[in-house]
Amino acid sequence: MRADTRALPRLRLIALISGLLAVVLAVLMPVLPIEQDRPTLHWPQGETANLEAPLVSYTPLELTVALPCEVVRDGVLTGTLFSTVPAASGQAVDKGLVVRVEDEPETGRTVQVLVRNIPLLSAPLAELADCGALTVTSSAAETRTEITGATRQDGTPFAGQVGGDARPQVVGIFTDVPRDRLGAATAAVDIDARFTSSPSLLKRLAMIGAVVFTIIALIALHLMDTTDGRRHRRFLPAHWWKFSFADVTVLGTLVLWHVIGANTSDDGYILNMARASRESGYMANYYRWFGVAEAPFGWPYELLAWMTRISDASPWMRLPSLLAGIVCWLVISREVLPRLGARVRRDRVALWTAGLVFLAAWLPYDNGLRPEPLIAAGALLTWCSMERAIATGRLLPAAVAVLIAAFSLAAGPTGLICIAALIAGSRPVLQHIIKRARPDAPAGGRSGRGAAVLRYAALLSPGIAAGTLVLVVVFADQTLATVMEATRVRTLVGPNVAWFDERTRWDSLLMLSPDGSLSRRFGVLIMLLCLGVCVLVMLRKNERIPGTSRGPSARILGIVFMSLFLMMFTPTKWTHHFGVYAGLAGSLAALTAVAVGVNGIRSPRNRSLFTAAVFFLLAITFTGSNGWWYVSSYGVPWWDKAPSIAGKGFSTLFLGLAVVFLLVALIQHYRQPYAKTPRGVRRFDRFATMPLTVAAAALVVFEVASLAKAAVTQYPAYSIAESNVRALGGDSCALANEVLVETDTADSLLQPFDGSPADGLNAENTGFTPDGVAADLTADEEETVTGSANSVGTEDNKTSNTTGAGTGGGSRQQAGINGSNVALPFGLDPARTPVLGSYTQDEQRVADLTTGWYRLDLTDSMRADPAYRVLVVTAAGRIRYIDADGVETYGQDLWVEYGTRADDGTVTDVGRIRPIDIGPAPSWRNLRVPLRDIPASANAVRLVAHDADITQKQWLAVTPPRLPRLATLDAVVGRTAPVLEDWHVGLAFPCQRPFDHHDGVAEVPQWRILPDRVGSDASNAWQDDIGGGPLGWTELLLKAQAVPTYLDDDWGRDWGSLEKFTPYVSDAEPAELDVTVETRSGLADDAPIRAR
Repeated sequence: MRADTRALPRLRLIALISGLLAVVLAVLMPVLPIEQDRPTLHWPQGETANLEAPLVSYTPLELTVALPCEVVRDGVLTGTLFSTVPAASGQAVDKGLVVRVEDEPETGRTVQVLVRNIPLLSAPLAELADCGALTVTSSAAETRTEITGATRQDGTPFAGQVGGDARPQVVGIFTDVPRDRLGAATAAVDIDARFTSSPSLLKRLAMIGAVVFTIIALIALHLMDTTDGRRHRRFLPAHWWKFSFADVTVLGTLVLWHVIGANTSDDGYILNMARASRESGYMANYYRWFGVAEAPFGWPYELLAWMTRISDASPWMRLPSLLAGIVCWLVISREVLPRLGARVRRDRVALWTAGLVFLAAWLPYDNGLRPEPLIAAGALLTWCSMERAIATGRLLPAAVAVLIAAFSLAAGPTGLICIAALIAGSRPVLQHIIKRARPDAPAGGRSGRGAAVLRYAALLSPGIAAGTLVLVVVFADQTLATVMEATRVRTLVGPNVAWFDERTRWDSLLMLSPDGSLSRRFGVLIMLLCLGVCVLVMLRKNERIPGTSRGPSARILGIVFMSLFLMMFTPTKWTHHFGVYAGLAGSLAALTAVAVGVNGIRSPRNRSLFTAAVFFLLAITFTGSNGWWYVSSYGVPWWDKAPSIAGKGFSTLFLGLAVVFLLVALIQHYRQPYAKTPRGVRRFDRFATMPLTVAAAALVVFEVASLAKAAVTQYPAYSIAESNVRALGGDSCALANEVLVETDTADSLLQPFDGSPADGLNAENTGFTPDGVAADLTADEEETVTGSANSVGTEDNKTSNTTGAGTGGGSRQQAGINGSNVALPFGLDPARTPVLGSYTQDEQRVADLTTGWYRLDLTDSMRADPAYRVLVVTAAGRIRYIDADGVETYGQDLWVEYGTRADDGTVTDVGRIRPIDIGPAPSWRNLRVPLRDIPASANAVRLVAHDADITQKQWLAVTPPRLPRLATLDAVVGRTAPVLEDWHVGLAFPCQRPFDHHDGVAEVPQWRILPDRVGSDASNAWQDDIGGGPLGWTELLLKAQAVPTYLDDDWGRDWGSLEKFTPYVSDAEPAELDVTVETRSGLADDAPIRAR
């Protein structure tokens, strides 16, 4: 289009009006009305008086109860008349509302009303002969109770109240009163379902209008751009489709890593958020913060939610990350490098350095479901769009950059780095806008202030519309009020780390943990090194790296600087946020490769210093472990320690090389004044400029080789690679097919050849007694680190809550088969399971135990049956064990002896095995001996225990050996039962169904799947009642019992644990809700969530 065309004024008007309309509609999005569910639970219902209804927000908006005095007087002799938490949980008084009848010594039968352990009312039933009803009303303003129709002897009313927000937690309604005696008793619970909403018709039309007008404004802006008379450039030029060996290497590594590579920490968390959103109707934070909506961040999770409708398999769900990685490399190699200058474009070393550093930064961070891969791609696309706008003088690319940056920011708080890209290119773009808006420009039209405002507005409004369009996505089904409440809760509950504590992120990067693994360190540290080198070279070379374009180079350095600054303002400080730098790190590495080349740094001394810096960086890198998250670490070498060979750490080698090159640099520094005239560039000189390239290549090879080695050495046991390959073949259940669960624990005891089970265990005994077990079997603390993903800060770096359900000790009133009062774990039946232990509260003595021989009746068919794989001994205390790496855990000796028993009772071919003990001590746990380690001829086994340490903590206890029948977790738990999958494990168990929640009420789970001990400590803290997670109501409603499990062909692995839930109130039924749908303004608010 010609610049002097008469259509230009009309285009300006179209751009202005459509842009302004789009902005107005988008800005109105948060306050436009929505259709919101307003559920109420009415009690009683159906044939049972007890209802289950765990509120995701814990407390209701309002609760009203009315109990006729007939029910109060005659409902129960003593017991619970009404409670929002089962009394059997032991926490009903502390957290719920309780109306109960107690037999008091002075007043006789007395009705009491308590809320959160605050006594509201106590009234003797003898004084309530003519009363009407007992009522309770609880809201955010006050909680009040009253008995109508009766007064105290002094004439005062029976009433009580507490001001402020004392609303009780509600997990249901429970009573000891039979259903047929409830009479006219009623209760109504107004449930907080503010986030369960959908856009109204008006809002839908506004959404469509905002999108349409934005598109029109951008088209008009494009047509105005064409008035420059230049030919349109292809969106993807021809060179995009020419692939080099570097392309094949980088893209091939990304695809290979997609199959064999490690996942990221939050994959299970995000997957279950996406899966649960299908039923809940909104994207909730499933594991914390009282189920508030993720808005204003997290639109990529909506994409994942749609993907779960096709499959939950890991390779499928992680496909967006793979595509983002491919986009990043194509943009780097085809847009970024050419833009940085001719030498960068032609330099093969720069290309390879960019690719290898990109891979080194991408692989450890961006192979999961987190938004960092999309933000990394968004940062590059924003920069490239701004650069195209600067290079062409056209504004449509700048508007697209604003659009990409806005959506990147809405993907997650780390999207702030895209704002850096906008700021870096804003000055040249602003100059283009001023130039285009000048009245003396061709076809400028009339001059004057009004006309100038029109010209500027016509050029700016499409870009502003593009930036505000993201509000359509952010507030599609949420309002300003709900998003503000969600933000308030997240800020109040935390973690919410101040900007000046940014150091905690860097502290975590240097911890000996997966968050600070060597693979995570390298990409970030190398980016900082590249940043420093490029800045120094530019300062030394007149603000230009030789052979590069000054403007783009300076801008990409500015983006990295501003990104590091803006990252300070993210509310959480996890190391996985560093994944957003992957694309920038690769781009910066290419610039560095040119900067340190023979044309950039001519001094051999300076090149030696750079080489020393690279080796020092590697030394710091290799002080970290080769750790990866959860199951990704299975089979990986040095997963829990810094890499070393023969006790010599890799870091020491690299530090030594750094010192050597520093000495070389020192010698070159002193020789430099006497050096001869420099010769031309030698081959060694070219090699000497490539330490960064070589180091990045070594790290990438190390990472890929580590996971490849894990796949090989783990087989046929579980590994990430094996799981993904099977998923590609149609078996997507991952770890659920590898975890074996006991199906007959109580019936799996081996029987002695002679005598009763009690006699068989007590055959040769000195110092072991039926009650020789400590009362407290809480698991020992284990070392951990601060700053791990989704961890709650503590004063010390130790686990605090890793004792399995039912394994922490205790006693029972009724004695077991051998007179023991010890509480047994795992569903073992005390009437059939004897127990002996060496613990005593008096002075400890040396104790020995040799049990009788037990029948190991293994037929050939049983040995071939995959259901029989392992011999198990349930034991407690501290037991000596040496793991596969030769690391000894100190404790007392326990052996499993096997042999061949003849008909006359003689036992030959006796051997012994120390059973595998994965801990934790001193809790009850299942020691195991794989049947493959016992000769096929053996038909008898026995236990031999020796406690030679007389200190109080050193003891052990045993039960008879067992041969359990095993089935996969997928077969036992199934695919339809609701499960509480801790946030670590979701991606490892995609076939199990996470419990749903809808209209503010959660589905009651039947099972819980936990990660390993360190992981379970983190999940227990993250998901607890303080953080507003599901454990805050499951512990009130359900009793958990650990179920014995094992990882197939990896018997010494602590994969995690399985717990079965049993309701405290067995006859409670799921509550049915009465739901009305109201049209509410985006400013309409409800009572605040009781987050404290």
